[in-house]
Amino acid sequence: MFSMAGSRYDQAVRYRLALTPEARDAVEATFADYARMMDMLDDIASAKGIGANLVALHGHAYDPIRKATRLPSRLVTLGLRDRAAYRAASNPRLPLDDRLVNVRDAGTLSLGTALGRVTIPFEVTGYAAGWPHATPAQLVRTDNGDFEVHFGVTAASRQHVSPRKDHVMLAEHAPAPDTLLSRAGRLIAGIAYGAIEKAEDNNRVALVKQAIREIEQAERESRESLASARAEEYRLNARRAEIERETVALAEQIRVAIGENRDDLARAGIARQMDLEAQFEVLSKAIDENAERVDAVLTSLRAILSSLQDAQARLAELERSEAMAQQPKSAARKTEDAGLAKATRASRAIARATGVPEGIPPSPDIDELSKLKRDRDIAERLARLKSQN
Repeated sequence: MFSMAGSRYDQAVRYRLALTPEARDAVEATFADYARMMDMLDDIASAKGIGANLVALHGHAYDPIRKATRLPSRLVTLGLRDRAAYRAASNPRLPLDDRLVNVRDAGTLSLGTALGRVTIPFEVTGYAAGWPHATPAQLVRTDNGDFEVHFGVTAASRQHVSPRKDHVMLAEHAPAPDTLLSRAGRLIAGIAYGAIEKAEDNNRVALVKQAIREIEQAERESRESLASARAEEYRLNARRAEIERETVALAEQIRVAIGENRDDLARAGIARQMDLEAQFEVLSKAIDENAERVDAVLTSLRAILSSLQDAQARLAELERSEAMAQQPKSAARKTEDAGLAKATRASRAIARATGVPEGIPPSPDIDELSKLKRDRDIAERLARLKSQN
């Protein structure tokens, strides 16, 4: 992880990025959305009379910014603290931490952007000036239009403050969704035509039936993980709301204490405010991580439900073909019709049990959480494509 021991980095190691056209578009989009976020923060702070109150600013601005921009949730959280430093900076730069940038090996790093995570080659080119705040890295636009990532260096050690390597990002923050998604991939591969064709004739039906049982078990685990993540989301948001309410009340109490010349009470209130802001920062990070977990679970659940449909279709097909091979040609048509009817009934039963429609496109009965997430993803992708034209 990045070292956060000090509040100032006197120097920074420069990583010059070798951007492909796609990666450059992603970085440019991130800078544009970040600038838009800063304008929104100025407007909201002015309209609400918030000033530099981080907790109040988060409460009023976080959700509107997430809806109006494509920025990663963690960059929005960092940006709330970065407003004054961003306005004072002489060149465009974005704050980064180890969830937004990860060195993968000696020549590439992984960067979170407004258009998703991208892997970018780099070369180390020397040192640059540091910065007076605790954000351990920055994405910088240079004077010649190139981009660099600067990693902070402390005066005491003069050593590069290395980010953690990007081992398995999803597994580190959400082990259950990653396991389910990996398993879904294996199950989908297991019911592919090639895998089935390699099995012995008398084992093909058994192979697909076993795959269906495994997929159904993975589905149950995925739904349990989703329920756990949603419960955690509720608990974290409830605690954040409590902190926001207490912070607002404290601000008024501090104002009254100052008006009554009770500096002792005002100091006590300010100390409590600072404690709440520290809690709020940790809580915000936990909320971001849990949101990523929910997204990962929904992704795995959609993959699992899709593979379940596919497995059921393969089973019906195999059963039809085996039945036709065992009956005279004259009865083939009748058997085919019966098999189709059986497959239809089975598909409907699975649809009722899982919330998956009988076919594609999905019906309105699809699992509500997956449908809402899918609709949002489709709308965001459509808007992104329109903005690029």
